[in-house]
Amino acid sequence: MSEVILGRTGIRSPKNAFGVLPIQRVDKAYAALLLRKAHAAGFTFFDTARAYSDSEEKIGYALEGVRDSITLATKTGAKDAATFWQHLETSLTNLRTDHIDIYQFHNPATAPVPGDGSGLYEAMLEAKQQGKIRFIGITNHTLATAEAAVRSGLYDTLQFPLCYLAQEPDLALVRLCEAHNVGFIAMKALSGGLLTRSDAAYAWMSGLDNVLPIWGIQRESELDEFISYMSTPPTLTGEMEALIAHDRAELAGSFCRACGYCMPTCPMGIEISSCARMSQLIRRSPSSGHLSERGQAMMKKVETCIDCGVCKTKCPYGLDTPALLRQHYEDYKRILAGEIVV
Repeated sequence: MSEVILGRTGIRSPKNAFGVLPIQRVDKAYAALLLRKAHAAGFTFFDTARAYSDSEEKIGYALEGVRDSITLATKTGAKDAATFWQHLETSLTNLRTDHIDIYQFHNPATAPVPGDGSGLYEAMLEAKQQGKIRFIGITNHTLATAEAAVRSGLYDTLQFPLCYLAQEPDLALVRLCEAHNVGFIAMKALSGGLLTRSDAAYAWMSGLDNVLPIWGIQRESELDEFISYMSTPPTLTGEMEALIAHDRAELAGSFCRACGYCMPTCPMGIEISSCARMSQLIRRSPSSGHLSERGQAMMKKVETCIDCGVCKTKCPYGLDTPALLRQHYEDYKRILAGEIVV
């Protein structure tokens, strides 16, 4: 398997990194099984966040004994220096370590810089001087903020959504990181579950030498797929290229990436990140669960939307979320009525 070097950090990782967000949904024992199995198979890079409930604790529990052979990346959503230090100390305790390899600002509206009044970047520098972090990173979903962070020279890594649905501005950002020697960590390499062929996703990603994809893993069967790529990395075939072309035609553009930044603010309790892409989920995964009584009740809530616009203002992709909800609900009702066969 090829290695990725994360820019000027010099950190090396197989082109397989573990995105730990999903393990907050499983119990401690099963999470430990996944994490230890991944490490034993050659995974060395594990990415989490203070916001991912108990995922840091599960990493600390499972991997404390192999700390010297892994890279730990986590994130803070702090808006001020006092909260920054609280988050950092909590993460260090949870991860059972005295340092974090890459500490990232978690999707800020603008990239913190020295002298901006927040004290955040200054806190990062002090934490680095104290040896509590090694490198400074940032995650984002907005091209303008990501580009500004890379050009600033203040950040060692950028984490940004990237998959084979990427368009030219996204690929230009990859090249910009390479030019500025900034490590590129690709989140949502399966587009929040809309892409169901991990081999095609991996094969496409293999053409980007400076990109480290992190795969969100929740089940042992998913982990086994990525472990198999350690010894036999998928390469693009004609069939895969046709699949990618089909998915781009069907999905590229205005679709919900399930980033979750619009939630849980809906005053009517609509599960936006599921409802705003439901017709795609039904077509790309087993439909029975989506069409169950629970699924129908969840979708029916779309009828209660009051067009307050809060979800729209929070979408980092600038989507008209209320319109997407209505579109998917109409499609869903036609599927239920048998007017559309899936």
